[in-house]
Amino acid sequence: MPSKQFSSLKLSSALIDNLDSMGYHSMTPVQAESLPHILQEKDLIVQAKTGSGKTAAFGLGILDGINPRFFGVQALVLCPTRELADQVAKELRTLARSIPNIKLVVLCGGKPLRAQADSLEHGAHIVVGTPGRIKDHLSRETLDLHQLEMLVLDEADRMLDMGFQDEIQHIVRNTRRNRQTLLFSATYPKAIKKMCNDILLNPLTIKVDAQHETNVIKQHFYETTEKQRPDSLLGIFEHYYPESAVVFCRTKIQCDEVAYWLQDHDIDALALHGDLEQRERDQVLVRFANKSCPVLVATDVAARGLDIKSLEVVINYELPHDPEVYVHRIGRTGRAGAIGLAMSLYTNEEVSRIIAIEDYEEFSSQSESTDTLKRDSNYRLQASMSTLQIDAGKKNKMRPSDLLGALTKDAGLAGKQIGKIDIFDVFTYVAIERNAIRKALNYFKNGKVKGRNVRAREIR
Repeated sequence: MPSKQFSSLKLSSALIDNLDSMGYHSMTPVQAESLPHILQEKDLIVQAKTGSGKTAAFGLGILDGINPRFFGVQALVLCPTRELADQVAKELRTLARSIPNIKLVVLCGGKPLRAQADSLEHGAHIVVGTPGRIKDHLSRETLDLHQLEMLVLDEADRMLDMGFQDEIQHIVRNTRRNRQTLLFSATYPKAIKKMCNDILLNPLTIKVDAQHETNVIKQHFYETTEKQRPDSLLGIFEHYYPESAVVFCRTKIQCDEVAYWLQDHDIDALALHGDLEQRERDQVLVRFANKSCPVLVATDVAARGLDIKSLEVVINYELPHDPEVYVHRIGRTGRAGAIGLAMSLYTNEEVSRIIAIEDYEEFSSQSESTDTLKRDSNYRLQASMSTLQIDAGKKNKMRPSDLLGALTKDAGLAGKQIGKIDIFDVFTYVAIERNAIRKALNYFKNGKVKGRNVRAREIR
């Protein structure tokens, strides 16, 4: 049986020592299965879910082959969203700490093209970005991929769902044919199979088991009718009293309708889907992560890549047709040793979807009646925190300690009244306990941070 220790791999001692300092000693299943082949420069198709350790798998492969003395783009990682690109870039930079002078550039929409082009002029070893922005730079000839050694497509299924097939093909045409290509995908639909045939050379296929132990995630299936579906959803909240939840919907319109329904019934909820502008999307994700909104109503495409540490409940407002999508949805709960809850609503016409899930997960579900849900007409789910948007960010050298100092020392808030702080380029978002939000806003009318006046407003 092959060793699962990183030290068993043909990696540099500097990389191994850095992994040890990060607490990475044993490989996850996806790393143990894929890394030996990646280091042998083989093309791979890897089917694995988010949180499986795939970023470290392809990241170590990239860093093992990097030539720091050559400032040409040697590795490109394509991601479906800016959020995922930022997460990948952060982990790659951590993995690369032991290698001096490695330059990584993130190329995503929502940032000025000119500034990105200026950074590329001075060379880069690794580029992480979204297909649309990478194509823009190729078209403007500010990015050269002709020396590319490795191409990674992360969450390829989602990129196709978002309509990036033409952009991916354009990018591939601008790389050399003898590159190494790694494709990672949570699901493996026909469109992915076709793309693999087009861009990979004799690939190996690795599929890491995405099933969940029955004692980690408790799965409940409630039969309802189409007309009663909204009220049945409300019944789940009234019975289980979750403090946080993600509700999965099939369409953008359904997302909005469900979010409005919950809001009308005193449940703080926000919709997350592809029609949101990037800034709106940032705000929704920030508010959900910092406990300013307890319920997120999302489509599968929009929710992929969510980095939520502890999610109590996942609710399928409508079951997906693909059982792999179901497994991916519910896998967002029951992490870090916690017991998760997965609730699903279905109608009689959707029983075939449950049968497909049972076959895929090799278990027998038990249908439950919504009549067993204990209803509470006084139930409300309100956020404990609220979010302030500060009109200053990374470009203004804003740091969390600056805000903490201003709010505790000058504004008079207690440290426990201040929650998560998220700093973007030109904005900073800080979670404040609701009963202290007015005090914080009053301070920012005349108060200062780092010696300068800043504007602040509550995000609603």
